[in-house]
Amino acid sequence: MEKSKKFYDTIVWQKAHQFVLDVYSFTSTFPKNEDYALTSQFRRAAISITANIAEGFIRQSNREKVRFYNISQGSLEECRNYLILSRDLKYGDPATLMETLDEISRILRSYIHSIEINSSSALNEPEKDYSTNY
Repeated sequence: MEKSKKFYDTIVWQKAHQFVLDVYSFTSTFPKNEDYALTSQFRRAAISITANIAEGFIRQSNREKVRFYNISQGSLEECRNYLILSRDLKYGDPATLMETLDEISRILRSYIHSIEINSSSALNEPEKDYSTNY
């Protein structure tokens, strides 16, 4: 598989972006008194998922990439909290959005794991001996 050249080429960003669009649609039916409360908080958390994926993608160091992807995971869990709250307040059925969140979370964890494995294997490579006399 070819490596993505832009953040928006990654599967995780594409799925997270669709989640953001779905959150906007889902929250559009919330009561008006939630506009500056739950609706706003929920939308900002959803946007933060994709924003941190984008920012992490461009970072040069693996440590920085993982840091931003972990922040994205945190925003993802914040959205999970808002989905539970929305359900409990009877603002809608978040089942499909929950499934989408689970999928995004799995992919993001896989990205993080892959970066960490690649980083640790690079650190464990034997040093090359350049002392050979010519």
